[in-house]
Amino acid sequence: MCAETGVTSMDADCTPEDTEDSFAAWYRAEYHSLVRTLIVVIGDADVATDSASEAFVRALQRWDRVSQMASPTAWTYTVALNVARRTFRRARLEAVVLRRRSVPPPVRDDSLEVWDAVQHLPLRQRTAVALHYLSDLSQRDVAAAMGVAEGTVAATLHDARRNLAATLGQPSGKEVMEHG
Repeated sequence: MCAETGVTSMDADCTPEDTEDSFAAWYRAEYHSLVRTLIVVIGDADVATDSASEAFVRALQRWDRVSQMASPTAWTYTVALNVARRTFRRARLEAVVLRRRSVPPPVRDDSLEVWDAVQHLPLRQRTAVALHYLSDLSQRDVAAAMGVAEGTVAATLHDARRNLAATLGQPSGKEVMEHG
């Protein structure tokens, strides 16, 4: 959608400047959230930053289509996660070839104990928690980003809260994420 005129980027009244303004505003609103989420999900700040940047480049290249999607943010998270996965696959192959391994540094945040516990969740639970609680995505948008059903996200978040509550010694998982 054009920032100034309110028309979609594919309409004739939308100038290239309007399209750029629309993308720029969306980028400023979403970039840091995506990077934070990726750091928690994949545990590597450099790969998270590179993956987010690549995802936004691809979104800009396709902005006429991406801006019309129900959730451009979910599409961008999906692209970023796929870029990160490819990066890690490539790195594993290089490590095998070079006979060396590197361990990504753990993610640290204000709530060290909670986010340390999140890092130990299974990947699906960790991804759902990061997208939902760090990026404030709805369960529908988390489902779109992860490529699963909305009910799967609800069950995954429930399991994650239960696992975090057990790890952190909380009576229920709901309090765990409210304090994180």
